[in-house]
Amino acid sequence: MRTGLLSSPAVLPEAGWTARQRAHEERVEPWVGPHQQRRHEGRTHPVLDFLFTYYSHTPGRLRRWHPQPGQVLLGEAARERLDWPFHTRVAVRDDRGRETTGVALDVPAFLARRRDAVAWMAGLLRATAGRPAAFGCFGLHEWAMVYRPEDGAVRHDAVPLRLGAAGTAAVVDSSRVQCSHVDAFRFFTPRARPLNTLQPTRDTQAQLEQPGCLHATMDLYKWAYKLGPACPGELVADCFELAVAVRELDMRASPYDLADLGYPPVRIETAEGKAEYVAAQRRFADQGAALRRRLLDVCDALLGSP
Repeated sequence: MRTGLLSSPAVLPEAGWTARQRAHEERVEPWVGPHQQRRHEGRTHPVLDFLFTYYSHTPGRLRRWHPQPGQVLLGEAARERLDWPFHTRVAVRDDRGRETTGVALDVPAFLARRRDAVAWMAGLLRATAGRPAAFGCFGLHEWAMVYRPEDGAVRHDAVPLRLGAAGTAAVVDSSRVQCSHVDAFRFFTPRARPLNTLQPTRDTQAQLEQPGCLHATMDLYKWAYKLGPACPGELVADCFELAVAVRELDMRASPYDLADLGYPPVRIETAEGKAEYVAAQRRFADQGAALRRRLLDVCDALLGSP
């Protein structure tokens, strides 16, 4: 147990924090519950499963709510968190001034393991935030992922291509492909990779990542959960909800025909579709900018800790 008493503003009574925990669980349940049911039944979803397969945060961990670092949880329900990584008992005073113990994030222990990762993340987020947003990609990364595959395979082979293989290739051939995101570019087919105006790598990620990119915006969820128990649950959920909305646009603008699943296409092969895509892309970039700033605040607070 740490020595010294923390003052009451950092102390969260059990009734208050457990209500926030329940609200968090109810907020993410519309996506977590159906995903787990599909997995149990052996079914897949070409749009929403991405949030649980490409991203490594498990449904169980997404359901977990965490307070801000430095806040202490009181009550019997908090004790189970002592079995969670980086949690410890802390001596505090309750709202009546009585000495008691609570549970909080062990920030020094967390930073002993994660400081370098947090610093790298902060650098990427800050570099992205400082770069102007680009809105000229029109979601062609998904098209490049199925462009003239050498083995004829398609990533989502259970879903038809709206324009067929030849029509899809024709859209790519007549377009300027300019994907800046390494984790989208790495899924391009071998024949599509030379067509990209950029050749992003992990080493150049901080130099190329830009806030208009849909995948950079979706990845705010990744950075939130990679901050682990140091990221407040409300911020994780905000990033997750935005990632869901962005993923839906990403796939609506893709070459796949998802209308039967309730996703009408954004026909980026037309001028009207391009305009629709860019308008949504701009809205998401604005929302992402606010979340990026909040994530940076978490990183900066952690890195400023002794």
